[in-house]
Amino acid sequence: MFLGSRKITVLGAGIAGLAVATALARHGAEVVVLERADAIREVGAGLQISPNGVAVLRALGLGEALAATSGRGSAVVLRDYRHGARVLRLDLSRGARDYFFVHRADLIDILADAARAAGVQIRLLHEVTGLSLEGDRAELITAQGARASSDLLIGADGLHSVVRAALNGQVTPRFTGQVAWRALVPARGKVAPVANVHMGPGKHLVHYPLRGGDMINIVAVEEREAWVEEGWNRTGDPDAMRRVFADFGGEVPRLLDQVHSVNLWGLFRHPVADVWYRGPAAILGDAAHPTLPFLAQGANMALEDAWVLAAALARHATPEAAFAAYRAERRPRTARIVEMASRNARNYHLRFPPLRLAAQTALRLGGVLAPGAALRRFDWLYGYDAAARYPVAPV
Repeated sequence: MFLGSRKITVLGAGIAGLAVATALARHGAEVVVLERADAIREVGAGLQISPNGVAVLRALGLGEALAATSGRGSAVVLRDYRHGARVLRLDLSRGARDYFFVHRADLIDILADAARAAGVQIRLLHEVTGLSLEGDRAELITAQGARASSDLLIGADGLHSVVRAALNGQVTPRFTGQVAWRALVPARGKVAPVANVHMGPGKHLVHYPLRGGDMINIVAVEEREAWVEEGWNRTGDPDAMRRVFADFGGEVPRLLDQVHSVNLWGLFRHPVADVWYRGPAAILGDAAHPTLPFLAQGANMALEDAWVLAAALARHATPEAAFAAYRAERRPRTARIVEMASRNARNYHLRFPPLRLAAQTALRLGGVLAPGAALRRFDWLYGYDAAARYPVAPV
């Protein structure tokens, strides 16, 4: 497909939207990103960019920028909640693969700068409230009543995507029975570049350093019976968070003592979209396959999607062929990741003490007898290189 003759509109200036816009613009397309917010911003939060996500950023020429603004992770350590005793260490240096801990705002800045440098127009305060996909063009209506037309429309507009709804209809998500707390605290002293996962009955807590070890990102999940609100920008009560995790030991009490502000959000399960494209429109990232945060793959899947979608549009003669190839490549993999993330939540939260003891004993023995085996279980995940699998002319 000759992208140089196409006008493409991308909805959403998040990770997926900015990455796909950059890749498409570098292939010659005229790309506009519409963002409903008044600025490109992200609340304080950390991300884990695993080797599969790093591969895409390097293919986009952003590997050095990523390394300069993030920390290289050395391990993921699973710990028991009571005293923080180590259960299993996954050595991320095995296989010479890079794994980074990055502040979400820093990654967004890298991608936004790259998009603008590639000629992408980013238009703020443009919320799309209606669209028509009839014919060979996408017709959009904004909240202000303005109308626009585009050769192709890419929906990178997240959980509540208007493009996904147009393709699949409205689907009511299911509450998982879990809520998550997110906070940033200052680091005191040198912090090992490790993601620590403290596993307890009905809850777990993850922490790892950001920005050269200057701060620590905390994500803590607890099980609850009911929740009415989806979204992750609700302000929580630090004291309530401390009460929920009061039975956690090791490093956790010291970290929670430093929490002065925290966000709280309910975790909902959305199905992976069945319809990923129709006519001139396609979806990617959370709009296509929202996932739970128990495998640290949301941002990485968005980056993979962005590369494959842009490459497919650059390689195929028609949008229909490109979108079909993109869905065939991405849907089976993303569905597997979403399911594995859901299973991880159950494994972290084992309540029955004998079962939890047996599971942790098996992990400890496995780590001693075959220290690399646990990480090799993730070869299918971390070893995936979208740019190598779907190469196109250099961008």
